[in-house]
Amino acid sequence: MANPVGLASFFKENHRSNTLPLLTGGTFINSYSILKLPEMKVLLIEDEKELLDGISTYLKMEGYVCEQATNYEEGVEKITLYEYDCILADIGLPDGDGLKLVELLKSKISNTGVMIISARNSIEDKITGLDMGADDYLTKPFNLSELNARIRSILRRRKFEGKKEIEFHEIRANPDTLQVFVNDGLVLLTKKEFDLLIYFISNKNKVLTKESIVEHLWGDYIDSADSFDFIYAHVSNMRKKLVENGATDYLQTVYGVGYKFTDHV
Repeated sequence: MANPVGLASFFKENHRSNTLPLLTGGTFINSYSILKLPEMKVLLIEDEKELLDGISTYLKMEGYVCEQATNYEEGVEKITLYEYDCILADIGLPDGDGLKLVELLKSKISNTGVMIISARNSIEDKITGLDMGADDYLTKPFNLSELNARIRSILRRRKFEGKKEIEFHEIRANPDTLQVFVNDGLVLLTKKEFDLLIYFISNKNKVLTKESIVEHLWGDYIDSADSFDFIYAHVSNMRKKLVENGATDYLQTVYGVGYKFTDHV
């Protein structure tokens, strides 16, 4: 749904906040985000193209894997086919009620976080959305840095019990600094290795297929790749660095399927 308060005021407000400088052609640079979050996968469902692209660009620069849907039907398709850490949904879509997307997601018994983004500002709409299972409701226009903070809050509650640091026995990871410690000793991981570790810990004791790992860290359409062999090097390097620094090898290879990160060894 087109933003009734005007896209110009939306972007003007974010420009004024100094968190999202605007460049020619609608390109954004966030010079204040030096540290990046682990790559959490977000689905943005919004029919206003300019707004969709602007938010998506910002979230990608903040370290998210950001997928897009421009209408209700695309949203249904993506929610049905893929897994996400968080979904941002406009409830005023031209071809369907965005609240039904919340219902669809909840019917999957998913741990995905849901934030409604809408120009509707009535208390009734907010109560309805939250009662249906949404984690948050953000009214347009909004500051993009506030959007990011709210997403991070949802992810902490949903994935890591509200903690800022993620712990798995002797392994401790800090998503804000991208640092990993084993028995309080710093372990140097690449960005992708760090993202893999966070994904494994947040899905501990679950068998993760190679396809699901690749889709989560590289995006939905990577599933059309001819081979997923490139994932082996990232997994192997992550595992080697953790074990060499004193961690138990919690990663099990499930042959022909993928991996399971578990303390049931």
